[in-house]
Amino acid sequence: MPRYALLIEYDGAPFHGWQRQSGVASVQARIETALAALGPPPRIFAAGRTDTGVHATGQVAHVDLMRDWDPFRLTGALNHHLRPEPIAILAAARVDPAFHARFSARRRTYVFRIAAGRRAPLVLDRDRLWRVGHPLDADAMRAGAAALIGRHDFTTFRSVMCQADSPVRTLDRIEITTHPLRGGQEVRLQFEARSFLHNQVRSLVGTLERVGAGAWTPARVGAALAARERSACGPVSPPGGLTLTAVDYPTDPFADHDPDRKRALSLG
Repeated sequence: MPRYALLIEYDGAPFHGWQRQSGVASVQARIETALAALGPPPRIFAAGRTDTGVHATGQVAHVDLMRDWDPFRLTGALNHHLRPEPIAILAAARVDPAFHARFSARRRTYVFRIAAGRRAPLVLDRDRLWRVGHPLDADAMRAGAAALIGRHDFTTFRSVMCQADSPVRTLDRIEITTHPLRGGQEVRLQFEARSFLHNQVRSLVGTLERVGAGAWTPARVGAALAARERSACGPVSPPGGLTLTAVDYPTDPFADHDPDRKRALSLG
């Protein structure tokens, strides 16, 4: 039974997250429905189970199919059956049976976008950025983020509903950059780690936003981390600004199929 990796992009706003759930729309269920139109209904496994409203430009999943498909034709067939949903299969690749979208991954990258100082509502990007009406000090946010890099107990910054066995994670990188935005400034936060806890990125973003706004000192971020208490966390940011942008593997299954992904991983 051949195994295929799928590179997936989706708008998370209409979905209750990636994972299939009874009675609600999910990205996983919609893709599995499209796959069922091509043969016996399969189950797919993703690199990351994004939450309600979270987007992806670089989600990766794998699936075992009864039929041996040409990857290009499989991509086209799935996109045909996914219409008009805001989901696209960017590439498909035949992979070794040992490949697992979740367990073979060595790094995941999330990007969170904030529209800082923008008073007018966001129209075209209303589900893509978190609009805050005040400016943010990116340098102060970088100073606060420095305490988060490395291997730590992130109990403070994970949901009480998190099912992970351990709150310990290694955060490899936080990059905070600013970009022009009409009526304000975009502050972009990029997080890289092998794995993340439930709501970890949104909890970190909400806390760092408080630093940028001047409500928290940068030193308070480290103190909150050390507290290992959820009550020490700042407010949790909304999901719409968050996007899973890349999943990195020891051998990239899409290296020959998606040049933009290859460049993005090399820059990361």
